[in-house]
Amino acid sequence: MTIREASAEWHGPLKEGSGRLRLGSGVFEGAYSFPSRFENGPGTNPEELIAAAHAGCFSMALTAVLGSEGHVASDIHTTAKVHLGATAAGPTITRIELETEANVPRLPAADFERLAQSAKAGCLVSRALAGVAMITLKANLIGQ
Repeated sequence: MTIREASAEWHGPLKEGSGRLRLGSGVFEGAYSFPSRFENGPGTNPEELIAAAHAGCFSMALTAVLGSEGHVASDIHTTAKVHLGATAAGPTITRIELETEANVPRLPAADFERLAQSAKAGCLVSRALAGVAMITLKANLIGQ
């Protein structure tokens, strides 16, 4: 079983304090704060890291699904937008929008859409985020 790790530290009160997020691999460390999370202040935030994880996972899942049907994408680019909104329970991830474009020679657009939706359903991060009310996907086949 593979285990991945990250850590966070926080100093001070919620609105005036600050912290740092670190990936266990050491390839990323960044500052975060109330303004970087709930406003437009400098730094990163957990939701941005979730977006990066989702975009990366989906791109790999799409590669796997395409490969299972004998297709190889020369390029895949995915963006994930994590929406943080207010609910009765408090701040909540209310929606995630995935947008991907891929160059897959000789693949009909309808097949690409079907395979992209399959990748979205099978992506480990999509499954982990199943509690998010809405995860949408816009898939564009390019280079045809």
